[in-house]
Amino acid sequence: MKILSIENLSKYFGGIKANDDISFDVNESEILGIIGPNGAGKSTLFDLITGYTKADAGKITFDKKNISDMRPDQISNLGIGRTFQKLKPFADQTLLENVMIGAFAKESNIRKARDKALDIIDFVDLIEKRHHFARELSTGQRKRLELARAMATEPRLLLMDEVTGGVDQKTIPGLVALIKKLKASGVTILTIEHNINIIMEISDNILVLNQGQKIAYGKAKEIQNNQKVIDAYLGTVDVA
Repeated sequence: MKILSIENLSKYFGGIKANDDISFDVNESEILGIIGPNGAGKSTLFDLITGYTKADAGKITFDKKNISDMRPDQISNLGIGRTFQKLKPFADQTLLENVMIGAFAKESNIRKARDKALDIIDFVDLIEKRHHFARELSTGQRKRLELARAMATEPRLLLMDEVTGGVDQKTIPGLVALIKKLKASGVTILTIEHNINIIMEISDNILVLNQGQKIAYGKAKEIQNNQKVIDAYLGTVDVA
């Protein structure tokens, strides 16, 4: 069942076409991977969906509601969460306190918000770090914290911006497993990644952007063999 629909979405910054007439649909409980060169319009697309930027044209529909003109807080309350490429936790608060702040968006009772935050922290495998300050966490652990904070708002749709970016190779498999675990819990995911192999492994469908335009959409094998994608981005990546 369709949960998100993007119709002819466009955003311009002066003469720059950040997003140019983009359309696609996302079904419930699927992972849509989004790839493209730097400047392709990936983060702008996330900004449009979450209300941080308003489109110049087009329509965004979430769960049969037009959210094109809604504020970020209204969109979050409907069930759309987001992580950011630049991690900005509250450095001098504990991991538990960070996640509780997100939990308060849906739960005003302190005890219930705490219990909810602890469950989420356990889900992202950071329960032993719950009383550590955010500044004490490794990059990989801060990535998990970012996911936990987003999950605390109870999203049905989660937009993830380079969750595996900037971490060492040993940390990546655990983050990939966590993304799969999120999907298995019923969360629909849109994820931007520069690591093509990860996108090919986890995505049900893949959207490819280049210079603000959609140049391809489909399964991993279709994307791998698409000449426009090869020319724009992939090169000679082999996917098993």
